[in-house]
Amino acid sequence: MNLALDLSNADWRKSSYTNGDGGACVEIAEGFPGVMPVRDSKRPQGPALVLPIGQWTTFVEAVKNGPLTRN
Repeated sequence: MNLALDLSNADWRKSSYTNGDGGACVEIAEGFPGVMPVRDSKRPQGPALVLPIGQWTTFVEAVKNGPLTRN
């Protein structure tokens, strides 16, 4: 099964938490059923991480609910 997505024409949107000084932020590309492509806004030509929508939702909820910590 080929899971590769063609993201060449994706409409990328920056995080609403992006500041004007080019700080660390992510971009997402909506419109891909069942998955959420995510990339580093500082590296638009770099790779994108494609998450199943359930994992993306879990990540967003974790960010909203408090700081994430390393184990």
